[in-house]
Amino acid sequence: MTDDDIHAVVGLLREAYGSWKEPIVTRIARKRDPYRVLMSTVISLRTKDEVTEEAAERLFTLADTPHTMARLIPEEIERAIYPAGFYRVKARNIIDISRTLAEVHGGKVPEDLDELLALPGVGRKTANLVLTLGYKKPGICVDTHVHRICNRLGYVRTKTPEKTEFALREKLPSRYWIEINDLLVTYGQNLCVPVSPFCSTCRIFQYCDRNGVKKSR
Repeated sequence: MTDDDIHAVVGLLREAYGSWKEPIVTRIARKRDPYRVLMSTVISLRTKDEVTEEAAERLFTLADTPHTMARLIPEEIERAIYPAGFYRVKARNIIDISRTLAEVHGGKVPEDLDELLALPGVGRKTANLVLTLGYKKPGICVDTHVHRICNRLGYVRTKTPEKTEFALREKLPSRYWIEINDLLVTYGQNLCVPVSPFCSTCRIFQYCDRNGVKKSR
């Protein structure tokens, strides 16, 4: 895949996007509440979208601001977000994050990447997703789907999601930064799956180097 091909690829991904269900955090972001984006992203780590959606709904019926969330006990949050992966660890992180927001940031989610990364248990994926979906600010959220597909295409050649993020910051046109996660996550969940992707029906097949693909459908 050449650097210039990215424009055609993004165009085709946009056309395909409407065929599938949006990622749950994207749907939650339509409420224009960065705190809900942050909390739902914490829940979503290593958890399927349908589980995240139900867990987030239960959580937000208990509390939907940092001040009210910080007053809950871990067991309450654990029951709300179960069976999300690592739900006990996430429950503690949700309380610690909420307490920090309430005590240090006046109940407001920071709009700065470094300040977000300083929150308990918040990594680059979560921080970038809050910036892009919560505040519509430039950022590149790289999860396993974005990392896998960008390397499969041959657009980058990196070993980790963090290295993929920095590589994309160097070469991906800035106008695509905010949407690239949504486009590739949806594509990666439905068509460009980790094992045996559906290459025969892939509209960006002609641009793909198919790195690492040993078997396809």
